Amino acid sequence: MSAPVSRPTDVVWDLTYACPLRCVHCYSESGRRPTRQLSHGEMLRVADAIVSLGPETVEFAGGEPLVIKGVHEVAEHIARAGIKVSLYTGGWTLTPETAEDAARVFHRITVSVDGADAEVHDRIRGRAGSFERAMNALALLDGISARRSAEGGDPVIFGVDCSVLRSNLHQTEEFCTAVAPRFPRMRFLNFAAAVPSGLASRTGFSEAELLTNEELRTLTGQEHTERLRSLAPASVAVSTSSNLILLMHPDHIKRSGFSLMQVEPDGEVRAMPIYEGCVGNLLTDDPAVLWQRAVERWSDPFVVEAVSRVRSLADWAEAVRRIDRRFGSREVLARIDRRPPWPASGLS
Repeated sequence: MSAPVSRPTDVVWDLTYACPLRCVHCYSESGRRPTRQLSHGEMLRVADAIVSLGPETVEFAGGEPLVIKGVHEVAEHIARAGIKVSLYTGGWTLTPETAEDAARVFHRITVSVDGADAEVHDRIRGRAGSFERAMNALALLDGISARRSAEGGDPVIFGVDCSVLRSNLHQTEEFCTAVAPRFPRMRFLNFAAAVPSGLASRTGFSEAELLTNEELRTLTGQEHTERLRSLAPASVAVSTSSNLILLMHPDHIKRSGFSLMQVEPDGEVRAMPIYEGCVGNLLTDDPAVLWQRAVERWSDPFVVEAVSRVRSLADWAEAVRRIDRRFGSREVLARIDRRPPWPASGLS
């Protein structure tokens, strides 16, 4: 049995719920709810609270973090403490100027791409033109990396993350043969099964779009993973993941521990990353105390019972719905009740 984790080694900070996209599976329901974005000064205070915990990495996510004025200054503030700061972006807002800033500040940049062509990607992301915007973002980062290498500098560590649904599972090979070769300096290509959080936990959606056990085994199986690696350029590290670590099953926590903290835009700290329910705010509470409150939630009898029943991603969605309603605030419960039914149609 592993010793209790005394601090988070990794922090994901969703800086804003503002987003130009409307992804059908959005974990944070960004673009559909108040942004809850802090002022610049308050963001720096949250950054200081995160730094005090001593994590190894902090990932800026959202929403779309690049819509925030001064986001690079906040990232630099954390980086000066010796912490690696990475960026997760849909690429919609990236320009030559902001790409240069991002490449200068962030240790690693992940562009989220959920289809190997515009038809699939744009349908999943809910916005026409989003595939071309993502490709443009990757091209900008590729160009900056090429220039740096020619000048004897360090290349940009950038790549693609794909949330795998039934709608795009058939395109994993095409990512390797058609997308990755477009960007010679791309470093990684990650395929991770979509988890039942936020909109992806909806009844109907989870049954229609989350992978079955057989599909999950196919995605993460050694044969399929090696096949993808053989198809991708040799310079691209290809990985597949079930994302089941985020279930936070008690057996896994006892065996391996868990060290990820999820921070909402206004500094609220989630007890468990993909589940609703917060334990306090980094602007007002001791960060170490918040971490301990989060750890205590993991062994709550209701949580343990709910996640221990899970045998499939559809089961997991049911557990998420139960936990969200148990620990969500009145605001959260009202938002859950306002979620649009599935299936939906049309692009904006």
